[in-house]
Amino acid sequence: MRIGLLTDGGYPYATGESRLWCDRLVRGLPQHEFDLFALSRSAHQEDQGWVRLPPQVSRVRTAPLWTPEDGTLRGSGERGLLARLVTGGKQSYGRRDRRRFTEHLTALAGAICTPDEAGTEAGEGPGAELFTAGLYGLAELARERGGLHLALRSEATVRILETASRARGTGRTVQSATVPDHLAFAAELERALRPLSLDWYDQESLGAVDLCHAASGGAAALPGLLAKRFFGVPLLVTEHGVPLRAHYLAASGTPYGTPVRALLAGFHGRLTTEVYRQAAIVTPGNTHVRRWQQRCGADPAKQRTVYPGMAAERFGQVGEDAERFGAAGGGDDAGGPGTLVWVGRIEPAKDLIALLHAFAEVRRAEPGARLRVFGAPAEGDEATTYLAHCEALAAQLFPDEATGAHTEGVCPVTFEEIGGPEVPDLAEAYGAGGVIVLSSVVEGFPVSLVEAMFCGRATVSTDVGAVVEVIGGTGLVVPPRNPKALADACVALLRDPERRARLGAAARARALELFTVEQNLAAFRGIYLELMSHTPVRREADTVDAHGDPLPFATPPEARLLGHWTQPGPHLRPQPDPEPDPSAAVPHWAAPGTRLPDRPGEPEPQHTREPEPEGVCAVAAGPAGDGDA
Repeated sequence: MRIGLLTDGGYPYATGESRLWCDRLVRGLPQHEFDLFALSRSAHQEDQGWVRLPPQVSRVRTAPLWTPEDGTLRGSGERGLLARLVTGGKQSYGRRDRRRFTEHLTALAGAICTPDEAGTEAGEGPGAELFTAGLYGLAELARERGGLHLALRSEATVRILETASRARGTGRTVQSATVPDHLAFAAELERALRPLSLDWYDQESLGAVDLCHAASGGAAALPGLLAKRFFGVPLLVTEHGVPLRAHYLAASGTPYGTPVRALLAGFHGRLTTEVYRQAAIVTPGNTHVRRWQQRCGADPAKQRTVYPGMAAERFGQVGEDAERFGAAGGGDDAGGPGTLVWVGRIEPAKDLIALLHAFAEVRRAEPGARLRVFGAPAEGDEATTYLAHCEALAAQLFPDEATGAHTEGVCPVTFEEIGGPEVPDLAEAYGAGGVIVLSSVVEGFPVSLVEAMFCGRATVSTDVGAVVEVIGGTGLVVPPRNPKALADACVALLRDPERRARLGAAARARALELFTVEQNLAAFRGIYLELMSHTPVRREADTVDAHGDPLPFATPPEARLLGHWTQPGPHLRPQPDPEPDPSAAVPHWAAPGTRLPDRPGEPEPQHTREPEPEGVCAVAAGPAGDGDA
């Protein structure tokens, strides 16, 4: 089976989201062939290079979703890959093409600017129809004529957006948009719709795959939408986070005004709904994401929750030690039952400020307790400033303590990075304490909690994101932004070693059952086969050789059976004859007048099939033992 893996700012680049998950998926399914269609997010990401690809990756096509300072678009030509944009050269659209562009962009802009009426289900109503008509119309124009990204940067685009924002039924925020707002939104719209202008939509690229698997929604799923539209390729969408929610959060940190953010929210909301509507199966990474998807129009019947697989073997030694000796840790001053451990990226969403205030309460109840923070600031000046603020607060709350008049004071709170002599790897960081703490106010799938569970550690977490779903009763959960509740839970576990050991053992068993790479691969292996069993043979080129002769075993036997899962697509289904010939040879199991060719235009077989004997199985001819069972 050939899988088209669609990524946005991740695999096969060395940096980016979902990189590890995609790599494990490709390496764990060597029986399938993968074609990668990757969108990059920045020049820095492209300069960092790729990870080493396994042999089952046959082709890689890349394209940028960013624009250099000179405004030109470029792919990955330096790697010798066919990843250029179809720009149509410098030829401008003629009158007919300009009319088509105006019609389709007007429909798209109208759907973005005009919200649905109250009570309208997501994906229904005139707004959804306008959006799909405009989106696929622009895609067909780009496929036939090219030059779409140049047209989206034109003055005509700004005028269309301005007219749509002034139309009746638009919100007050959208109506207040000015010309600079329309210019900014036009630039963002061109960047978001850039996948429509790629040279991926032909029989040798996306038309040659059996299944499109988008590693996220949004821009990554756009090529999958067009592959389904142009070639009938089924689409599978996997989301470990909520891309629409990420767009909402990212928009608040941009210099754009409220009208631009409202227009961007309208576009991404419409696109998300269309992706869920067209996907054959949607696989959220947890129930938290599943609820978001349903709110955006995903059909619950199409959803399959598949937890992201994580490598359990790297934490195996620490977890086995915890099972043998309990959650007592090393028992020395550097770790052990009196030490709390926090692991992650240091950024405001992790709320280390609340954790430090909670640890002040813990120290009053347990004077010998320690807090070790393992992590590094996330990218950006804000995260670096936040780390400095946390270190200053820790020095203020916990001045250095000395055991004597001639000894050096030591602060009970330390900020460390993994890789030093004391903590060489991540497993050692979790093994350095008896209780693992998560204090986030915003969290998707809590990776650090799963890693702590693999290590057999008891956990105290805030109730955000998918924390409760992941913990499942094997740890303590408190409300976010509540240092007093966080401190009480930590003290309860620090004072009860038997409970720590019991919760740690239960957490390890749950993690090994639900969150390993093996269960993730088994789930997608089954989903791939299920989608293929419901998809008819679409391409005649796969069933004949260079001379037009049939290839042996190219058409599976089940493709000849009646049923909705084997019916040919609309573009291959023959029209019934108005007056069927009664003398035509028709199988005994088919209705009179029905013609069921294996491929369009294939002549009817001249032989007839003898009826099979009744019974559960056919009796093999010849003496027993002479043939295969």
